Amino acid sequence: MKSNKISVLVVDDSALIRRLLTEIINAESDMQVVATAPDPLVARELIKLHNPDVLTLDVEMPRMDGLDFLERLMRLRPMPVLMVSSLTDKGSEVTLRALELGAVDYIAKPKVDIASGLQGYAELIAEKIRACSQARVASRAGHKASDQAQLRAQAVAASRKRTSYSTTEKIIFVGASTGGTEAIKDFLIDLPADMPAILITQHMPENFTRTFAERLDKLCTLRVSEAVHNQRILPGHVYIAPGNLHLEVTRSGANYMTFLHEGEPVNRHRPSVDVLFYSAARVAGANAVGVILTGMGKDGAAGLLEMKRAGAYTLAQDEASCVVFGMPKEAIAVGGVDEVLPLTQLPSRVIEHLGQRINRV
Repeated sequence: MKSNKISVLVVDDSALIRRLLTEIINAESDMQVVATAPDPLVARELIKLHNPDVLTLDVEMPRMDGLDFLERLMRLRPMPVLMVSSLTDKGSEVTLRALELGAVDYIAKPKVDIASGLQGYAELIAEKIRACSQARVASRAGHKASDQAQLRAQAVAASRKRTSYSTTEKIIFVGASTGGTEAIKDFLIDLPADMPAILITQHMPENFTRTFAERLDKLCTLRVSEAVHNQRILPGHVYIAPGNLHLEVTRSGANYMTFLHEGEPVNRHRPSVDVLFYSAARVAGANAVGVILTGMGKDGAAGLLEMKRAGAYTLAQDEASCVVFGMPKEAIAVGGVDEVLPLTQLPSRVIEHLGQRINRV
């Protein structure tokens, strides 16, 4: 008989990491490690044997690369996967590719003193495993994402407008967490180049946000970059909150400006969606559109409510299209959402709303 606990299979070539993750997971009353594996080939047999609820997966391992294993796994037996990656440029690139292939989330290994660092992450690791166990898993492996990305990047390069935009009053704010990297890509990818400026907070560490922005910039007609402090916000551009810095919008005369700071974490996050959304309510008011996407926890719910109270139009991704429905669910529960839609309908609804607003002016 299968236990009520969340069963976890730990796959990592490091005996130290396997032991530490096992200790952290087994210390929680609602989860347990059913087996560990030093490489994907051993893991494959253990998956058949134990049918785990969640798999933690390292990237660089002997006998088979973690990404190759993940791609095969998501094609043949889709299941919730939590990547364990390094806090490096290479690690961020590989992790984003893993999320494209269908991994639910990731946990970053500390750069130094792994033992104490992972112990410090114990609560976060447990939370992520719980979220993974409830996640809607959809394989992207069969979609030949890399081929599609290359074709789209070529089309964007050929069609992207090199216009110098003037300022506009309209501005869009987006918040996301677990599952958000792919949701944000899907939200942005078909938006036209003449959109109002878009500010985004996605829960990610340093290095990851820059790599994420660079990948999006190659795929989107909009210009996408990691936000810089005290930067003029222009239409046709997307600004991603840097890892470990809060992003806010401020005013300088007629212009919207970025404001980055190292304030205390909010809802245990820096950057925090609530910090961005509260600034949107203060500064942009009814000229703002707020969008909350898939994610674990409640970050952004209170801020989106404040935006709505200030006159902003607010949307949430629906449960069926979310990887994890936590953040949209909390925003809906507190009354902060005007409309709930599938991810595929959010871009066109934002465009429609902005067209209606502009026509009324």
